[in-house]
Amino acid sequence: MIIPYQQLDPATLSNLIEHYVLREGTDYGDSEISTERKVEQVHAQLKSGEALLVYSELHESVNIVSKAQFQTMQTEEYNYD
Repeated sequence: MIIPYQQLDPATLSNLIEHYVLREGTDYGDSEISTERKVEQVHAQLKSGEALLVYSELHESVNIVSKAQFQTMQTEEYNYD
């Protein structure tokens, strides 16, 4: 289920994004990107619709995924039915 990011308290949204960024890893190639910058980038992706907040009833968790990942997840889910 997609959760509209606008419905979350701004502090909660920031915490979710920061947790996601820190969990993602730190290999950014030739240049290091600060956590703050990565948080800004993810927030911009949520705002533009490139990334989505997704709640998993099965795992009772919220995750941030790309729109393409979400579409793939939906396709795979329907292929199992």
